[in-house]
Amino acid sequence: MEIEIDSKKNNPLLKRTEVYFTVKHTGEGTPNREIIRNELAEKLNSKKENVVVNIMKPGFGIQETTGYAKVYSSLESSKGLEREHILKRNKLGETKKDKKEAKTSEASAGETSAPKTTPAHPQAKTKESEEPKADEAIKQSEPPKTAPTTKETKQKESKNQEKP
Repeated sequence: MEIEIDSKKNNPLLKRTEVYFTVKHTGEGTPNREIIRNELAEKLNSKKENVVVNIMKPGFGIQETTGYAKVYSSLESSKGLEREHILKRNKLGETKKDKKEAKTSEASAGETSAPKTTPAHPQAKTKESEEPKADEAIKQSEPPKTAPTTKETKQKESKNQEKP
């Protein structure tokens, strides 16, 4: 596995160096993020904990992976600037969610309270609400009545006139 640094840009405002790299891994699978972080840290004379790999894109049909990484001046600055899921992927300490979960688990472990009771079940439906009302059942079973057409009315009128 060989790592080539395609471009390197210093960003003093955010206290980091932004690096685009290419990894050639012939005869192997896509390298692990941890391995790439180690290799980049060696090449850039930095600590592994200060390297954050953002993007890794393996090439289709070739054994090359291109990527984007950031090398921070300290671990604290990376935690302050990077998004939580990126820090989690790079296994860099606790994220905000991890800290919240740890606090809640400590708080729940410290409590010795009686077991919580579940609320009463909602009232069961009555028969009236389950079955349709009688009027609605009749309306549903009968076909709708239609108004007679003009021919039918004329025929009825003519029959009524002939009878007297």
